[in-house]
Amino acid sequence: MKEFDFYIVPTPIGNLGDITLRALEVLKNVNIIACEDMRVTQKLLNHFGIKTKCISYHKFNEKERLESILENLNSGKKMALVSDAGTPLFCDPGSVLVEELRKNNFTVTALAGANAVATFLSQVPRSAEDFYFAGFLPKTRTQILEVFKKSKFCDVVFYESPNRILSTLELLAETYPGAEAAVGRELTKMFEEVKTGSVTDIINYFKENGIKGEFVGMVFRQKVSDADENIDEKIEILKSKNFKAKEISVILSSLYNINKNEVYKRVLEG
Repeated sequence: MKEFDFYIVPTPIGNLGDITLRALEVLKNVNIIACEDMRVTQKLLNHFGIKTKCISYHKFNEKERLESILENLNSGKKMALVSDAGTPLFCDPGSVLVEELRKNNFTVTALAGANAVATFLSQVPRSAEDFYFAGFLPKTRTQILEVFKKSKFCDVVFYESPNRILSTLELLAETYPGAEAAVGRELTKMFEEVKTGSVTDIINYFKENGIKGEFVGMVFRQKVSDADENIDEKIEILKSKNFKAKEISVILSSLYNINKNEVYKRVLEG
């Protein structure tokens, strides 16, 4: 198997059994593991009997760690990067480091493995493959609504903390009455659950049953027919300019963040 200088290694988001054989092999054989929280990573390594040296690498020391990491790699050592859970660089530090490694011509690879977004979406029915991943939502009501407004024709996937999930859902229910959503918590763990339905129904469920754990949520896209009465007008204007159906769908989906397949269907039906 080809060797690399640097490995991006996903770690389990809950169930330790989800770690891959390749991840274990890499973590055992590299010289140094850069980790977000050494206490969290050490528990994982101890569970699997791995003795590899760890150094801290998190969002508050990203830049100051670069020099020492480059020195280690230049001396011939192999390194890996892990976050506390899931795949590094998904709402976790690492991009600054990877950019620097590539600038300096070090070989970098990423292992396949645990990721909360993929785990969540693979058990939620969707009408199209495309979605917008917002990461952790911003703090203010205005900023949160801006995220959903600009992507209202996409399924919007986001992370949220247990102390904010209800207020976020209540804001969405207030702004988009009748909106459909899916919310998952404690994925891969003993008390995992994924609820789908109207935002209001999901709010009521968690109010009755309590809130615990990290959350992944998704607000389903608004249908073109329900969300923008002017789409037909825009289609007709482009048709009058002799644009073809595929061209119209690409143009409108790019300008208004509308699902391309839905627009294409609308053009053919018009």
